[in-house]
This record gives sequence, C-alpha cells and structure tokens, in this order.
Amino acid sequence: MNALFISLGVVGPWQIILIVVIVLLLFGGKKIPELMRGLGSGLKEFKDASKDDTTDKKIDDNK
Repeated sequence: MNALFISLGVVGPWQIILIVVIVLLLFGGKKIPELMRGLGSGLKEFKDASKDDTTDKKIDDNK
C-alpha cells in the first residue's frame, strides 16, 4: 500500500494549477460552468438515491 502512495505522490498546489490549466485548455471557459452544473446535479441525484436506499432498508427491517 505504501508503494501506491509513493508512486502517486502528494497533490500539491502546483499540480492543482496544472490540472486547472489543462481543463481550461481542453474545454474552454464557456463550457466549464455547464460541466460543473452537470456534476452538481449528478451528485445531488446520487445523494437522493442513497437516502432513498437507506430509507427503504429501514422500512424493510421494520416489517
């Protein structure tokens, strides 16, 4: 497991800046807000589905 951490390294501020620059070059400034909106709605749907799943389990356990 330690070898995995050594090979991946620590993500620092320079790596984050590099990733942001690459994303901007690939998608452009106008496309980023649309991508983030899609990501946010996907996360919201995932959270709602996981809440529904735990609620369904509680109802099934009570029967």
